[in-house]
Amino acid sequence: MNVYIANPRGFCAGVERAVATVERALEEFGAPVYVRHEIVHNRAVVEGLRARGAVFVDDLADVPEGARVVLSAHGVARAVREEARARGLRVFDATCPLVSKVHKEVARWRREGYECLLIGHAGHPEVEGTMGQVDDGVYLVETEQDLATVPIKDPARVAFVTQTTLSVDDTARLIAALRARFPAACGPRTDDICYATQNRQDAVRMLAQRCDVVVVIGSRHSSNANRLRECASALGVAAYLVDGPEALVRGWFSDKARVGVTAGASTPETLVQGVVAQLVAWGAKSVEEQAGPTETVVFSLPKNLLRDARATHSAPVS
Repeated sequence: MNVYIANPRGFCAGVERAVATVERALEEFGAPVYVRHEIVHNRAVVEGLRARGAVFVDDLADVPEGARVVLSAHGVARAVREEARARGLRVFDATCPLVSKVHKEVARWRREGYECLLIGHAGHPEVEGTMGQVDDGVYLVETEQDLATVPIKDPARVAFVTQTTLSVDDTARLIAALRARFPAACGPRTDDICYATQNRQDAVRMLAQRCDVVVVIGSRHSSNANRLRECASALGVAAYLVDGPEALVRGWFSDKARVGVTAGASTPETLVQGVVAQLVAWGAKSVEEQAGPTETVVFSLPKNLLRDARATHSAPVS
């Protein structure tokens, strides 16, 4: 058995920024630091931060007035920000800048009088946050069938945006169907699907073409990790989504000579190395990392977090 590791894989710039925001807040101000929703969709990351004093809540009502709260990488509806402001919460916004870009697109289209179609998955926090940027006029589209029923008033003034973590191929097909239904539809100036999502899907396709089985490391509720498993499976390769090495089943590899390993954008590298170590313990003879693009994108921490940290250090000691 030989192991091939996808490249790129694991943490993207948005996830790194979100996790670092919580870590920096804990370092500077101590526990507890509240986090609305899971900061990213990965069990190991969330449990690690919880052990250090992060308190994860689904509702701002569970955050004491005046406390510090971090907004997750997925973004939130406008009403959540308004509630935080009304309750005097100190907010550090860890929304991925690429998600914020989609928020701004939706708000701009509505200001200009367009109705907006959001291609995405119902119930995903990124979708809920994006739809919550405006009061009305945004419709969720998950399938081609949805396009036939959206209550568009003026087909000549339609725009569309997409969730950032979708399947590149599936989204392209849905956009083609959308343009056929609404030929005048306006889209984003650049693709809403983030660079990291696209890079990781390209890498797993390369992996699947040379492997007998692919292991995707990521949590079940991670959209981008699920899309990676689907990409490999679509090429006819057995593909499994696991949280970490403890979830591997030895029988998956009993008759496989080439095993591919990749990780979703919210999965830490430690879990990748743990999976590889388990495969080596089960008899893998070689481990090879495949070639891939170098990702150089870096997002800075929230400005108000850095300002508050400086103010804390410069405050006189009483």
